[in-house]
Amino acid sequence: MTHFGLICFPSTGHLNPMTTLGYELQKRAHQVTLFGIVDTKPKTLAAGLEFRGIAKLEFPTGALRQCYTKLGQMSGLAALRYTINLLREFSAVVLRDAPGAIREAQIDVLLVDQASPEGGTIAELLSIPFISVCNAIVLNREYGVPPHWTHWDYHPTCWAHWRNRAAYQLFDLLGLPVIKLIAQYRREWNLPSHTSPGEYFSKLAQLSQQPAEFEFPRQYLPECFHFTGPYHSRASREPVAFPEQKLTGQPLIYASMGTLQNRLIEVFDKIASACVGLDAQLVISLGGSVNPDSVSQLPGSPLVVNYAPQLELLQKATLTITHAGLNTTLESLSNGVPMVAIPIANDQPGIAARIAWTGVGEVLPLAQLSVPRLQTKIKQVLSGDSYHKNAIRLQEAIGRAGGVTRAADIIEQVVSTGKLVLSQTNLQQFSSQ
Repeated sequence: MTHFGLICFPSTGHLNPMTTLGYELQKRAHQVTLFGIVDTKPKTLAAGLEFRGIAKLEFPTGALRQCYTKLGQMSGLAALRYTINLLREFSAVVLRDAPGAIREAQIDVLLVDQASPEGGTIAELLSIPFISVCNAIVLNREYGVPPHWTHWDYHPTCWAHWRNRAAYQLFDLLGLPVIKLIAQYRREWNLPSHTSPGEYFSKLAQLSQQPAEFEFPRQYLPECFHFTGPYHSRASREPVAFPEQKLTGQPLIYASMGTLQNRLIEVFDKIASACVGLDAQLVISLGGSVNPDSVSQLPGSPLVVNYAPQLELLQKATLTITHAGLNTTLESLSNGVPMVAIPIANDQPGIAARIAWTGVGEVLPLAQLSVPRLQTKIKQVLSGDSYHKNAIRLQEAIGRAGGVTRAADIIEQVVSTGKLVLSQTNLQQFSSQ
């Protein structure tokens, strides 16, 4: 039995896949403990994992919700700046508190969210192996691929290469507080300085819950990088009550703006207005943004809930209207459901760009959002056969990727051999030599 420790950015979009991975490892008779702030405890316990709290003074109960309420009212660059500042605050308390807690818990291996760049430094300090988990969009830098926070399409041209390079440099400036913080701890702990962004990630295995088919063409991913497909399971999530009896049996349109950038209430009003007159039932999940009673007068009388059992509803859905969060996107594709994406901030523009690039949906940026434009996009996806076919193609790719089972297999291989695990592409190349 191996005792795994989880370090994860404290948002639902990161916690759900990470705790699902932990749940799978625990089913295999391993011990799994998540180290996080108190607001992440319910999701950890719902997955049946152990929890160790840190940063009780800086992040008491309810503090995270206050932070995300502010973030949910932002968009674009302002939201990205706020997220980076929040990441810096979280990284600071993890660097301070987690090493002692991890040592005390006698952790053997760390699983580190790729959006928690401090995790690898802690593993180095404690001389234990770590594996990187891409719970969000792939963050590995490659100048041929647009940065995750941009809406840009992929273009294999020189001008696109230099455009991407300039955007990565801007991101480095925005992320300088986080970079300086980690560098400071590395100096204090007598660890060598990082010289490139790729050094924040594991050299043993890097796991992405994207299938390879939902990523722009890549040339320079590490040999230990694995596209495994998504990690989701009803068994590892908190149960959600839902008025099933109110479903009419009409084609179902499911709308969710996630749990972070979901306080822009006018977006829900426009979604409801755009669906008026369609032969479909609209179900809106508010993601905890407001009380459903406060939006009870939305046009068309959609079924509005605070939270929804998303995995179950997507099995019945014809279309998803989404903020382009990776979990909702991949869960839609796992059910062959095409999308209309309204990206707000952070990695959502990059995910939306991949939705458009793979032909599984249409994208309408927030700055261009209007009822007529949104209605046009919805009708386009509902009536266009190609969107459904492409969604089925991605559903099949997800099925082949292996998901959480394959990810856990790779993790166990790292533990048993103590060596890097080659990706299938690199393994095939190695075997043919």
